[in-house]
Amino acid sequence: MNIGNRTFDIERKTYFMGILNVTPDSFSDGGQFNRLDAALRRAEEMVSEGADVIDIGGESTRPGHTPISDREEIDRIAPAVEAVKARFDVPVSIDTYKSSVAEAALQAGADLVNDIWGFRHDPEMATVTARYNAACCLMHNRHEAVYRDLLEDMLADLQGSVDLALEAGIPKDRILVDPGVGFGKTYEMNLEVLRRLEEFRRLGLPVLLGASRKSVIGLTLDLPATERLEGTLATTVLAVLKGCAFVRVHDVKENRRAVQMTEAILGR
Repeated sequence: MNIGNRTFDIERKTYFMGILNVTPDSFSDGGQFNRLDAALRRAEEMVSEGADVIDIGGESTRPGHTPISDREEIDRIAPAVEAVKARFDVPVSIDTYKSSVAEAALQAGADLVNDIWGFRHDPEMATVTARYNAACCLMHNRHEAVYRDLLEDMLADLQGSVDLALEAGIPKDRILVDPGVGFGKTYEMNLEVLRRLEEFRRLGLPVLLGASRKSVIGLTLDLPATERLEGTLATTVLAVLKGCAFVRVHDVKENRRAVQMTEAILGR
């Protein structure tokens, strides 16, 4: 698939989406990179460590987060997108569920829209993404963790999101899906999703896993967000074994080494 000016071999490799939170209240690194100079230093570090995409977020979506206005989110992310695109030859993703924010980021040069509501929160998201010929990552999410059959319900929800993208004119080869670990699911459900990751490939689309430092790791190991690297590495290795095309991570260098070793063992 193509994201920006780069082609990704989604059948044979696992790529890295590096997380850049320009927010004061992110669950894992809030306030570290919400100044433009600090954000650029972090982007440079992730690119040097092997990030294939930089994912910029301007609003924390952790449980219990305080929503911010579209204007405040745009003021946080638009300068960061523009600056990263000007300095680094790497595709940029914008992590938002608001069409006005997505449009501002796309105007600033973003290449991919990463929507935690899979185009279901804002009816204009798919249209805006298609207008700019951008790629998208559609994440699974629900307001309540209520399911009749977890995996089948999730696949149906994701297919609904994919249908919205296709109907808006987004080509199939510009769509990623994300099972949404940590969103709209209990601890036990998150473990089941990880156990059955390969089943999301039934949608016929590349799968992105975003489990880095998530609560499922913290609850399993009884550790704060700052001490969840080893648990994250376990989920990343699992993503490679289960055929995921992308992993969205905070710690690019360490995760890249884990993937490189895993791919070597698999003979890739």
